[in-house]
Amino acid sequence: MAETNRIEYKRELTSEMDIEKEVVAFLNYREGGFIYIGIDDSGNVVGVPDVDDCMLRLRGRLKNNISPSAMGLFDIVSESREGKTVVKVTVASGSEKPYFKTKYGMTPKGAFLRVGTSAEPMTQDQIDRLFSMRTRNSIGKITSNRQDLSFEQLRIYYDEHGKRLNDNFKRSLELTTEEGKLNYVAYLLADENGNSIKVAKYSSLDRCDLIENNEYGYCSLIKATKSVLAKLEIENKTAARITPVERVETPMWNRVALREAVINAIVHNDYSFEVPPKFEIFPDRLEITSAGRLPESMSKEEFFSGISIPRNKELMRIYRDLELVESLGSGIPRIMQAYGEDSFRFTANFIRITLPINPLFLSQLGAENEQDHASDHASDHASDHASDKVSRLLVSLDGDLDRSQLQDLLGIKNRDYFRIEYLKPAIEDGFVELTIPDKPNSQYQKYRLTAKGLQLKELLEKNK
Repeated sequence: MAETNRIEYKRELTSEMDIEKEVVAFLNYREGGFIYIGIDDSGNVVGVPDVDDCMLRLRGRLKNNISPSAMGLFDIVSESREGKTVVKVTVASGSEKPYFKTKYGMTPKGAFLRVGTSAEPMTQDQIDRLFSMRTRNSIGKITSNRQDLSFEQLRIYYDEHGKRLNDNFKRSLELTTEEGKLNYVAYLLADENGNSIKVAKYSSLDRCDLIENNEYGYCSLIKATKSVLAKLEIENKTAARITPVERVETPMWNRVALREAVINAIVHNDYSFEVPPKFEIFPDRLEITSAGRLPESMSKEEFFSGISIPRNKELMRIYRDLELVESLGSGIPRIMQAYGEDSFRFTANFIRITLPINPLFLSQLGAENEQDHASDHASDHASDHASDKVSRLLVSLDGDLDRSQLQDLLGIKNRDYFRIEYLKPAIEDGFVELTIPDKPNSQYQKYRLTAKGLQLKELLEKNK
């Protein structure tokens, strides 16, 4: 494939090669672009001999030699092409144009723009015009109304991923303004703040009959995000259909698209409005609403094609560090693949994603409800549904027990493995229930067997 307006090839990364110029040009280009190291100008794959070294040098150069900071606006990954390894740099269009090589400042020697297949110097008039239009309400530039913030939760999340925060982390993660004050990004990520995300549930198709209203927040935005994901994971029930060949499971919402929609709404929310995203569950759909419109330079067509202009690049960078975001521009295409363009609605100040409940889930659920679960046949049917891991959990569960007690009984140390492989399937299949269902993340949460679970436990113990 030949070079295009969005694709640049470089045979190798050398100290003489001006990689910063190419990245700056894509940062200033409305669609961003991709740079491949290990492919020559003719498109021939030559490979990169030392991938780790190449990626490390790239990251350092792009971090230190470009202004404003490009952190959160680029991804560096390795890819296999024709049996050889190349390095791919994905560059998003930035919201703080003009970007420039720090050494030369906002001059034609420092600022570049992608024109066709090359990076061309910008004129001083272009530079001045872009600077005058630069986003002023970036949360990285807004000073926090509190400066007595602590970040122990953030430290724990970084530690869990083997990334220790040093004494200079506030600066390196861009949690301060140019004047050295903690900014609004720091406020959102602090252990205590006034930000809260609501997850509401209605029994009606409109907003008249509220049956559940959960708030996740007043803590680090990372912790709130994980709480919202956990709540929606519980709500995302699964219906099952047994065929002669296999058991077919259908969740209410596509799991990949749901996670992407949640992360997308939180990371790209316009917090300068001081309005957090909200999540609303109806009998037929899930609505996710985030504050902010499309960036001025982006059309709907570009948005749907996966072109990324991160609204909050500081948050994007941290969410990628903590592996909550996989790569730039991947979220919208995944949602589109499952739900299409009609799931998105744009207004002057908000973006809403609507995820309808899968019709196949409803039909399978209806079929399940028609069956008589009170007979011995129902017990045998339930036994077929229970995996060996769920069966182990049911046999061990006696009375009301918390997660730590259950893990100790089963001899499982990894809490995520226990939740995904044991607890979540048992809850989804109706064998186990929460003792505090309206507060799934309560520190006092315990689990107990349902009537269906007790029936199956008796059957399992009888058949030992």
